Amino acid sequence: MSTEIREIAEENLGLFIDYPYDLFKGHPHWVGDLKKDVRHQLETGHPFWRHAERKLFMAYRGGKPAGRIAAITNQAHNNFHGDKAGFFGFFDCENDKEVAGALFGAACAWLKIKGMDSAVGPVNPSTNETCGMLLEGFDGPPMVMMPYNPPYYLELAEAAGFAKAKDLYAYMYPTAKGFPERFEKITSRMNRDGKVSIHLADVKRIDTAIGEVKDIYNSAWEKNWGFVPMTPDEMDDLAKALKPMLKPEYLYFARFEGKPAGFCLLLPDFNIALKHVGGALGPLNILPFLYRFSFKLNRGRMLTLGIKKEFRGKGLELLLIKQAIQSAIKMGWEYGEMSWTLEDNALINNTIEALGSDLYRKYRIFEKKI
Repeated sequence: MSTEIREIAEENLGLFIDYPYDLFKGHPHWVGDLKKDVRHQLETGHPFWRHAERKLFMAYRGGKPAGRIAAITNQAHNNFHGDKAGFFGFFDCENDKEVAGALFGAACAWLKIKGMDSAVGPVNPSTNETCGMLLEGFDGPPMVMMPYNPPYYLELAEAAGFAKAKDLYAYMYPTAKGFPERFEKITSRMNRDGKVSIHLADVKRIDTAIGEVKDIYNSAWEKNWGFVPMTPDEMDDLAKALKPMLKPEYLYFARFEGKPAGFCLLLPDFNIALKHVGGALGPLNILPFLYRFSFKLNRGRMLTLGIKKEFRGKGLELLLIKQAIQSAIKMGWEYGEMSWTLEDNALINNTIEALGSDLYRKYRIFEKKI
């Protein structure tokens, strides 16, 4: 049976969005975001697409959907890094190397037409959002804004000629451990002169808190592999999504001599509730969703922890991690995930491991020259 690749027009965006929900229906671990959020991310009105372009493809066999992929050019990335990297994302496929090869081939051909010399991914649609392909740790559902895929995805990518570009790490920390005593002594000494302080976000002045995040974010991650600064419009779009759910325990800041120096963002694992709604809320599932959303979120994720470069080396990351553990305990989390970190970010990885965290999942970003 031959494989047919079709370009997906805007009016058929729903077909592209729906595919993985059908592919993984009944899967014990896969969790899909709300479809309306995926649609917002993919619609060309999203601020990301003001400096990027995409082409969506779907594979068909026997007239039935068999896979999907997005080919992405990101001018902001190439301007920032001085390269000609193209990207792929939103990849989902049945376990068929011919189908996957056809999808990757279509994406790479389009990227080459656009003047790119490599294809990197998966990124959905950049490293500022969900990215990576699960490499190790297939035995449980993903944390909020982290991907899940079956092991055969790795084989499909490698069979299509993709190789490792970079691995991403996820650490798990049981809150019952508390904050280690030997680090408690270090953080206590840091506070003696009053130069360093931790402040939880004031949700009544959330715009001010979001303003501090904007100020810190691009500086804190500037030198990271694959990082692309978020535009003001992208930051505003993210802030709009976060505002309704933010609590003081989720967002807090480190200040040095009164100046914003770093921040940390936690989120409960909303996937616990999303797992049971199939991508959309309706009369039949809204009450169970709200129940799980309100009472069953017993774990969460540290999405970001960043320190401005001029304030590094002062131990501020320890103070932020200490507050994260305290917040997690207050919220009743059994454990928290610290993710993701770059495999070669020795400074933060060594700190996380010294605290007693377990490296329990790995993700891979692939690359192929085209």
